[in-house]
Amino acid sequence: MATLKRQNLEAYLRQRFGPDVQLLAFGPIGKETSRAALKQYGYGAPVRLTFRVGRTIRRAVLETMSPGPFGHEHMADRAQALLWDFDSYGRLPGHVPALDVGAFTAGGTLLSVAQAREFFVLTEWADGTSYHLDLDRLARTGSLRPLDPKRTAALARYLARIHRVRRRDPDLYCRRVRELIGHGECIMGLTDSYPDRLGFITQDLLRSIEEDCNRWRWRLRNRATRLAQVHGDFHPWNVLFRRGADFTVLDRSRGEWGEPADDLTAMSINYLFFSWRRWGSLRGPFEVLFRQFWDCYRSESGDTDVTATAAPFFAFRGLVIASPLWYPNLSLEVRRTIFRFVQNVLAADRFEPQEVNRYCRE
Repeated sequence: MATLKRQNLEAYLRQRFGPDVQLLAFGPIGKETSRAALKQYGYGAPVRLTFRVGRTIRRAVLETMSPGPFGHEHMADRAQALLWDFDSYGRLPGHVPALDVGAFTAGGTLLSVAQAREFFVLTEWADGTSYHLDLDRLARTGSLRPLDPKRTAALARYLARIHRVRRRDPDLYCRRVRELIGHGECIMGLTDSYPDRLGFITQDLLRSIEEDCNRWRWRLRNRATRLAQVHGDFHPWNVLFRRGADFTVLDRSRGEWGEPADDLTAMSINYLFFSWRRWGSLRGPFEVLFRQFWDCYRSESGDTDVTATAAPFFAFRGLVIASPLWYPNLSLEVRRTIFRFVQNVLAADRFEPQEVNRYCRE
């Protein structure tokens, strides 16, 4: 991406929001210390803009996507993702709205698509603190606060609410399950990003997981009645809590419609992940919240089949958190626990939330 210059940003904002716009400040959004230590890979570098329109001060986030190995090699790949972001953000309840989508020229000017070299999406700024900071605290202290179960219940109820919106489109459900395996950001993109060998993680092991996931694809591809409105990347870094259990979600990804298990596994594997890193098993506050999350969701949604579709989605999320690219500082033993969990969940007929610690044993 070309270097952002004040005059180019201000010219763009005046074109978009009116001639009296004054750009007050802009700069990259800083990463929290704990996130920088744990999760060290990302798809872009968002920039916060503060500007005045008349007497009103507004804040926005300008997001781009960097070239990379997860299906983002070509400009058209990155443009597709950002155009989809703009089109879909506003249709998901509680999601930060997108304000505009545009492109940069080779010289850094922000304007229409004809001369585009890279694309960007502009969203409203959302106040709040990332939910992963709650999980950091729980791993550090080992004790629940009264607000913790309330927030977990709010997340589960939110998913139950958005998943009630269904769509009848068998071909689209089949595509979404296919993309779970073959999309550059999903299972095959992740396995291709691993080194040839990392301790016990070999190409044979990664290939066997791909093969197991493909068998699951054939089990799921005809369950099209499950096609629902989804977030698509519902993990703690994409949830901003304000006071109490009030939150906003960010950066929905890959598909407006999909399998509800995608959202459940994306969030709930993080209760496992933070517990595995601290204790080597699911225990303490994370066990309480993990079980509450699944129980609350199933009670609110009435979806008794979601545990029969979760396995390949847990495999996808497991490959993310075990990745030496995304999480370079994990011990080999934590990575081994993650892979055991993935393999045993894929081998079971149905995921049983109360059996997590059994799934992590040989």
